[in-house]
Amino acid sequence: MDSIQLKSSYIILNNLLFYSYHGVLPQEQIVGNEFSISLKLKVDVSQPGHTDELSNTVSYADVYETVKKQMAIPSKLLEHAAMSIVKKLFEEYKLIEEIDITLLKRNPPMGSDIDSAGVELHCTR
Repeated sequence: MDSIQLKSSYIILNNLLFYSYHGVLPQEQIVGNEFSISLKLKVDVSQPGHTDELSNTVSYADVYETVKKQMAIPSKLLEHAAMSIVKKLFEEYKLIEEIDITLLKRNPPMGSDIDSAGVELHCTR
């Protein structure tokens, strides 16, 4: 197994669900809506892959708690909400090299039959 060369590695959190109060319309800020977040965090997992120690990697349970706290802060725009999550994750977890985030608002109030609308960001330090 020592001959394995790790080219890149990611920690994935897929389809985290939150009820939050993001939106431009006043009604959205009062009633709220369901949101879905998916994260792809570029983290070198070669050390924890050998040591089996959580202290050598990024805990996805801790990442979830960070995202949950950020989602509790209302934003008008999903772009702002997503960027605030990215900034906080980079601030709190030095091992994260890159972040791909998708933030979707379910059934947005736009007069259309649509499952979700949102933003996707690809960020690096």
